This record gives sequence, C-alpha cells and structure tokens, in this order.
Amino acid sequence: MTGTHVAPSPRPLGSVDRPTISFELFPPRNPQAAPRLWETVRALESVHPDFVSVTYGASGKTRETSRALVSRLLQETSLSPIAHLTCVGTSREEITTIVEEFLDEGVRSFLALRGDPPAGQDDWQAHPDGLATASELVGLLREIESRRCTASPAQAVRARVRPLSVAVAAFPRGNAATGGTRAQDVASLLAKQEAGADFAITQVFYDAEAYLGLVAEAREAGVVIPIIPGIIPATDPARLERVQALTGVPVPRALLETLASADDERERHRRGIRAGVDLINGILDGGAPGVHLYTFNTHGAALDLLEGADLDGRGRD
Repeated sequence: MTGTHVAPSPRPLGSVDRPTISFELFPPRNPQAAPRLWETVRALESVHPDFVSVTYGASGKTRETSRALVSRLLQETSLSPIAHLTCVGTSREEITTIVEEFLDEGVRSFLALRGDPPAGQDDWQAHPDGLATASELVGLLREIESRRCTASPAQAVRARVRPLSVAVAAFPRGNAATGGTRAQDVASLLAKQEAGADFAITQVFYDAEAYLGLVAEAREAGVVIPIIPGIIPATDPARLERVQALTGVPVPRALLETLASADDERERHRRGIRAGVDLINGILDGGAPGVHLYTFNTHGAALDLLEGADLDGRGRD
C-alpha cells in the first residue's frame, strides 16, 4: 500500500542498529473474521517485524483461540509471536498449565500482565489461589522455565539456544484505569525488572513527552530494561475514542478536531498518518529503541505509518 506521508530524509541506520518494529494482534472473534486477520498477518510479515504480540482475553476467554493463533504463527509464518498472559480470574495452577501449553507449542516469549477486570466487574480482584501483580507473574514464568530446565537436560540446552523472553507493560502517564501515577508505574516497572522482565511495552500515548518523561524517570529509578513505545495509528476518530474509554488515556482534542475537519476519508487518513509520523519521529529522536503498533487486526494504517516514518523495511538485509 502506498503511504500518504514521506519523512524528510531516512535515518542513517544500518541493519543492526535500525529501530525495532512490532505489532499487536488479537485472535479472530469469529470464523468469519479469520480470513481478514490472515490477510493482515501476511501483509505485516512483508515488513519483517521483530515480533508480534497476541492478546489474551480477561478470565482466559480467548485461551484456546489465542493459543491456536500463536501456534499457527509459529508453524506457518516467519513471525516471532509473543503470547500475552494475565492474572485475571485464574489460579496459579491454571496459569502454570497455560504456560506449559504455550511452551510445549514452542513459544519462547510472553507479555506478563496483571490484566483488566472482566466485563461488568469494576474492581480488580485476585483469584483466591492466584497472582496479584504482573511482577508475580514474571516470577512464576521464570520459576516454570527453571523447573523445566532442571527436569530435562535437553530442555536446558534448548533454553540456552532460545532463552525465555518476558515482556511487561508500562504506562507513560500512569495507569489511568487504576488511578495510578507515573511514579507508581516506575516503581512497578522496577519490581517487574527485579522479578526477571526483559523489556517493557507501553500503553498508548499521543505526545512524545509522555514517553520520554517515563523513560527518564525510570532510568533515574534504576530501570535499565528497554522500554518500547506502543503507538496506535491515529486515523479513525471513533476507534481513538473507544480506546480512550477502555484505557482512560485521553485523546488530544486538537487531534480529534483535525481528523473531524477533513473533507473526506482519504484526507482524514493522511492527517492521522502525519500525526503518527511526527510522534514516531519525536520518540525515535529521543532515543526510543523502536515502535510497537496496535493494529486492531488491520494493516493499511500500520504500514502507511511505518512507510511515512521510513521504517517499512526498505533496504533491509
């Protein structure tokens, strides 16, 4: 797909130090959605992302479909999937079983999340026999991997070749859904790092300072793991407002007004891509290691955004 915005000049980066690119996908909600998802998968695969993450519904409601999608990505594509995990409504024993299932499928990367309360439940409550924090989930993942390696010398060798990778979430202005502050999130990030997290992916944000400020505070507090910015293509005002309702992260009124005042859908798309490119340029210039795009299982805006920011893989090895 031809992009709608071209960056002034490409960054002079080689194949080693180029920014990472990655995407979030979710399992199809019904069989009719599967063909569209796989069209997106193939399109995203063409730009050789470093990884894709696959969401996991609250209370494990997408457990089977998430596992099936991750398995198919491993078997039929060149993509490296990261499986989301949450603590919601699940005992420690059940989480262990789920992790074992993923590991047996060949999954070597997880995104450990506390998770949001199930629909209809206002307050987050830990399962009586479960985990209360993402850092506890990180620790459990490390414990399971260690136990498997101790039990099997072959597994221990394979683990040396393909080490287990654990990602966690970060919130540039604090977790609005829980009323948390940035300082609280930095403390949480430090706890996740100490539990064994390898890197973090942020929630959505709309200004570079939100991300750069988080990174600066985190580094000052002793967080050394990479923090990857999570970006939503800002081309669909209705979607942006739904994400705002879900996450509590406000969409800048100026951005919504800019999109709403476009003469047609093509111009609105162009304006949204331009805003996204400016944001990506700002965070990359500020030292971000790459970008993680929330695709909503579509590829057009995501690929246009990468092309505009000169991150679409042209000239890659």
